[in-house]
Amino acid sequence: MALHPDELDPGGRIHFSGAGRALIEEDQIELTSVGVDIGSSTSHLLVSRITLERLDTQYVVTGREVTFASDILLTPYAEEDTIDADALGAFIERQYQSAGITPADIDTGALILTGVAARRSNAWAIGEIFAAEAGKFVSVSAGDALETLMAAHGSGAAALSEDQGRVLNVDVGGGTTKIALCEGGQITARTALDAGARLVVLDETGRIERLEPYGVRHLEAAGISARSGDALGREAREATARQMARTIATVIRGEMAEGYMRLPPLGKAAAPTTVVVSGGVSEFFTGDGGRETGDLGPELAQALRAELAALGATITPARQGIRATVVGASQYTVQVSGSTIFLDPVEALPLRNIAVIAPALTLADEIDPEAVAARVTDALARLDLQDGHAPVAVALTWTGSASYARLSALGRGLVAGLRPVLDAGHPLVIVMDGDVGGLIGMQCRSAENVPGAIISIDGIALSEFDFIDIGEVLRATGATPVVIKSLLFPTE
Repeated sequence: MALHPDELDPGGRIHFSGAGRALIEEDQIELTSVGVDIGSSTSHLLVSRITLERLDTQYVVTGREVTFASDILLTPYAEEDTIDADALGAFIERQYQSAGITPADIDTGALILTGVAARRSNAWAIGEIFAAEAGKFVSVSAGDALETLMAAHGSGAAALSEDQGRVLNVDVGGGTTKIALCEGGQITARTALDAGARLVVLDETGRIERLEPYGVRHLEAAGISARSGDALGREAREATARQMARTIATVIRGEMAEGYMRLPPLGKAAAPTTVVVSGGVSEFFTGDGGRETGDLGPELAQALRAELAALGATITPARQGIRATVVGASQYTVQVSGSTIFLDPVEALPLRNIAVIAPALTLADEIDPEAVAARVTDALARLDLQDGHAPVAVALTWTGSASYARLSALGRGLVAGLRPVLDAGHPLVIVMDGDVGGLIGMQCRSAENVPGAIISIDGIALSEFDFIDIGEVLRATGATPVVIKSLLFPTE
């Protein structure tokens, strides 16, 4: 449900598209939001009711309630590495019916693609399922780094660390395990490795139906020689699960699991007292056995529980287990002062669904361009945007004087850090919370090598997991309407 300048009525009021209501006339708004998670192993969705209340010129989220949790679907494949979009579309349609909603009832949402689902051909086919709602959904192709961050927030581990200090989130899925160290509500270290329940898939007779390359590696490391079609007995399954769990424990200790790492190791011993386990395998930590999946889920859960106990960790239930994902998205509008923005060329607007990065920057009296570039590079990597495949907006907090030296240093650092994005033909998009948007934009245009458009606006505070739309300049005010869509995570 995107908001754009052409949705101004003759009286100048701004409307939510398809809602037939003026924002400034309502103090409270309820949105129906859908969070869809499609991965290599499983797919599911959540329907939520998002409540927003007006605070001056913006709307803030005051409530989020999950009203429907779908069945868990083993992601269907038409052939190896190619998702069956028709079967997936039929599943989504059935879940909408079970939830008692139609696509027309959806105000906003988030589509998260991970693993095989995020590959270009699959992403295109899956996107076609939601084509009619393209303006309503934020679509995110999440690699290992972003998936790790999202799991830590969705499971509740990040929030738990605000009160309990160090909390480790271990998200064990079908093909990979994501590990995030959370401290004070922030993710301070993260990693991922190839270890998961569906690296070895069994049929109803206990024979191997599908065997992934890393499944072969774990089998061999456990001293087991097996291939597709072979029977895998209980002892062999348990031995393979113990091998996976030991590998996961090695990485938890901050060490390198040679040959299995998908991201660099944590770099320091986590030494957590509290561990939150999420992902598909977490369903078997509850003691109720979960569902029959034809994989190593039960055995891996048992083996990992033993390894965590040996580390002296206390296992805390995840807020969401296999559904450690977004519940959808919310949005609100902000008017940006036209006197402090920089647009070149003005035809660069509008922009839609631009991912926000928030570099961890503290702007001292003397700004170090190399430090700025390094923080921007880190922020891109956190959200799997470092290859420049998509445009981004850099969110910055400005403090101190707007001297030429400081603006010049900041501009050099930003452009250097964003070079992969700019060289791919995307615009330089800067969003400041202070009133120097126009100055930093002019500085970058005059002194830095920016080949494409520059959009620099201010008066807005953003954070990671935000996406923004920037509308065309309103002729009457010289301002640009901005929609901020924030990914929301479960709160209970």
